[in-house]
Amino acid sequence: MNNDLEQRFRTTFGEVVRKHRLENKISQEVLGDKCQLHRTYISEIERGLKTVSLVSLFRISQALEIPAHTLIEEVENVNKPK
Repeated sequence: MNNDLEQRFRTTFGEVVRKHRLENKISQEVLGDKCQLHRTYISEIERGLKTVSLVSLFRISQALEIPAHTLIEEVENVNKPK
């Protein structure tokens, strides 16, 4: 996968996480506490600076009470070739 595509997926995943976090009306700190990840790590994910591990993906999805596949599908839908 090329760097541009990787960055686009990271950025989109971060936007999806932020959208669901805000829909749940919780702060980055609360989300971090719920999924046992540091607030700054959540911030870096939301800004597309970090690539999320599979374990972190599941922790985030459980904390947001959304199936992991739903988060992935949302990223895929945004990044579908036109």
